[in-house]
Amino acid sequence: MGTPSFLPDDPDLPPLCQEELPASKAADVLAQFNSDFVQGCTKCRLHEHRTHTVFGQGNPRPDLAFVGEGPGADEDAQGVAFIGRAGQLLTRMIAAMTLTRDQVYICNIVKCRPPGNRTPTEDEMQTCAPFLYRQLAVLRPKVIVALGRPATQTLLASKMPISKLRGQFHDFPPPVLAQAGLPATKLMPTFHPAYLLRNPAAKTDAWDDLKQVMSFLGLKIPER
Repeated sequence: MGTPSFLPDDPDLPPLCQEELPASKAADVLAQFNSDFVQGCTKCRLHEHRTHTVFGQGNPRPDLAFVGEGPGADEDAQGVAFIGRAGQLLTRMIAAMTLTRDQVYICNIVKCRPPGNRTPTEDEMQTCAPFLYRQLAVLRPKVIVALGRPATQTLLASKMPISKLRGQFHDFPPPVLAQAGLPATKLMPTFHPAYLLRNPAAKTDAWDDLKQVMSFLGLKIPER
């Protein structure tokens, strides 16, 4: 499986937020950070062909945050995370959890679309991860749902396959990031909606993962 790569921090960025902010202040901090550091970022090759950066959106102090790998064509065109076919499925998954997109937060590891919707490379994810860390330090969700292998492996600094990691809660941050100052929370890996569109049989496993999240958050699981 190899040794997990340590995801270095970025000295050009402000320090991580160390306090729980009220929602209105958290929204302002996120918007300012996006404006000052993300929208004009040229730290990796992904900026060369983007239309928009895709920072993320939703509740600035959510109980639940979803993290995917990167924007696709629809997201790049509009600057909004998860609005294409996979995003529409994610919206239905959130609804099945008795929530709305406005109640959760949705973002990605990388903030620019990889060409041809390819998987972000490890160095691209390492470069962009410090942006995500700062989002999570402000958001302070009770649970992070990592959507797919790249998001899961990046957040957990692990090389284990998603099939071995999903279905159980993990502690975030992982040990290699313990000194970074990130707020502790629980992380549930599950399959990416794009994978579920290609492999509908896996939807049952993904729903089992989400039901565990619902139980942890005290949400009533609907009868199906």
